[in-house]
Amino acid sequence: MATYGAIFANREFRHLWFGSALGNASSTMTSLTLAILVDEATGSALLTAMIMFGPSLAQVLGVSTLMSAADTARPRRLLTLLAVLTAVAAGLQAGLDLSAGQRLVLAFAVAYGLSIGSGVRWGLLGEVVRADQFVLGRSAMNLSVGAMQIAGFGIAGVLLQAVSPSAVLWIATACAAVAVPVVRFGLSDRAPRRLARTGLAETWRGNRRLLAQARTRPLLLALTVPNGLIVGCEALFVPYAGAQGGWLLAAGAAGMMTGDLVVGRLLTPGGRRVAGRLLRFVLAVPFLGFAFDLPIVVLCVLVAVGSSGYAASLAQQEVLVSLTPEELRGQVLGLESALRMTTFGVVAIAAGALADLTAAGPAMTACAAASLLVSVLLSRPLARVMAPASLMT
Repeated sequence: MATYGAIFANREFRHLWFGSALGNASSTMTSLTLAILVDEATGSALLTAMIMFGPSLAQVLGVSTLMSAADTARPRRLLTLLAVLTAVAAGLQAGLDLSAGQRLVLAFAVAYGLSIGSGVRWGLLGEVVRADQFVLGRSAMNLSVGAMQIAGFGIAGVLLQAVSPSAVLWIATACAAVAVPVVRFGLSDRAPRRLARTGLAETWRGNRRLLAQARTRPLLLALTVPNGLIVGCEALFVPYAGAQGGWLLAAGAAGMMTGDLVVGRLLTPGGRRVAGRLLRFVLAVPFLGFAFDLPIVVLCVLVAVGSSGYAASLAQQEVLVSLTPEELRGQVLGLESALRMTTFGVVAIAAGALADLTAAGPAMTACAAASLLVSVLLSRPLARVMAPASLMT
């Protein structure tokens, strides 16, 4: 059985992991800091949700125009350029006295450029580790996201009580800057997975092939809609709890990391499929607790338990990869990530608008109930796709 020790013994995987972790730490600190700045300046749940999750909408532009680069560009070169872009963007947020609107425009512009990063990274992961290590490698990468979110949200939340927001943004800039040499000198200069011109036509040629597969569509829906509705809850943590929203975000990251650790490391492929069917419901139910006026500690526990349900995605992604031709695996993982992030942005903005009309608590409860309903409706088509025979395709 593959182990975390075995994959971390791989030098190239370590650098891919550390580069991703540093980028996530930077983006986490930046997003929380900007959300608090906008919330204090405007008092609007909608604008706060937009600055934190709205840039995810740029993903739909990336998947429509650039995503073929996930398989047609040299991975190291592209990931290095994206690390530089992250550092420059964080530095601009730190160094310039921008309005809420200007900060949002800058965040959207950067998110468009970064939209292809997930496809490049996940496609490269399939080459860096052996086939039997892919799920564990994906789990380890997800753990870096969870760990850096816990650290980023927690550290930023503490620092914002003691230093200026610009100081926190400069720390985020430093994290992103360190990722540049880690990626540039730690990854091999691999050739593209397929020879084609990166651009709109090639992107849509691949997207049409992927979306034409009847078995792919239920997986993409399951990976995007229920998760996205729960992100609508997360987008309202700061409007709901103010500065304590950072603790809710950190609790969510801890739950997500725990779920990925258990599902990715301890379960067999069959066990992952069984857990995936159950975890889709675990994801939504605890967030219904926001219908009640509960202490922040209790809400943190509920958020942590619910966020463990994100681990259902590991089993779904495993099947998605098995159903996709090798030359399109970077693009399908990029497509899934971009659709998921786009859904995050759409739902976050809708949740913010609903919270402005009602209150954060009722809006979060509505998102959780909608996520549970969608998971119920997807149960039958997803069961057919996730059947053991599907993994033999």
